Amino acid sequence: MPLEVKKGPRETSQSLVYRFTKSIKKSGILLRVRETRFRKRKKSKEMKKRAALRKQGRKKEYEKLRKMSKI
Repeated sequence: MPLEVKKGPRETSQSLVYRFTKSIKKSGILLRVRETRFRKRKKSKEMKKRAALRKQGRKKEYEKLRKMSKI
């Protein structure tokens, strides 16, 4: 569904750009594009597992340092 904006007679370039921007926002195209562009990918099981193990390791290290009064 292409969006078309034609320049009217005696219309400045700035007003054309303004009208185009306004029509893009109203149509919802901008929102759909941003959703696809900045979409977060789901982590695989392997990546989730690695992250959990890393978190556990850091937690153990923190507890160890806290017991030794280093933190």
